[in-house]
Amino acid sequence: MNIRKIKKILDLMDERGVAEIEVRSWFRTIRISRASAGANVSFFTAGGAADPALQPAATQTAPPLPGSTAPAPIAPAEAEVEEENLVVVTSPMVGTFYRAPAPDADPFVAEGDEVSRGQVLCIIEAMKIMNEIESEYAGTVAKIHVENAAPVEYGQPLFSLTPA
Repeated sequence: MNIRKIKKILDLMDERGVAEIEVRSWFRTIRISRASAGANVSFFTAGGAADPALQPAATQTAPPLPGSTAPAPIAPAEAEVEEENLVVVTSPMVGTFYRAPAPDADPFVAEGDEVSRGQVLCIIEAMKIMNEIESEYAGTVAKIHVENAAPVEYGQPLFSLTPA
């Protein structure tokens, strides 16, 4: 999709007062969300990887709704200390996250479990194919970031490991 088409979509959104739209064309999906301060534009290819040439320089987020309470952000110094010694295992694809090989089976790992390099941590289902995600590190599972059967995006954190 080229810039002219995207500009046409933005113009139509302005004319019709549409706040959010998702357009699919061949192997690309474009989602545009209008906030009062500006627009968020996301570009995805078939594999789910973002196309860096088409990404905006800075992403703007919508202000919180009146009357809603936003969680207090973690101070940068605290976040660095908390995650300084952890290794984050991220999703290599878009799909559905499963902690166990079957609905009635025990999970592959739980928080506090020791894992070795090459050990299966979870399964991500993508297009009806079950992909086993193996650990690239040996260590202890410090945190599981995703709930069972939840959708995951490319690059989304799945596990935090304390290296051995």
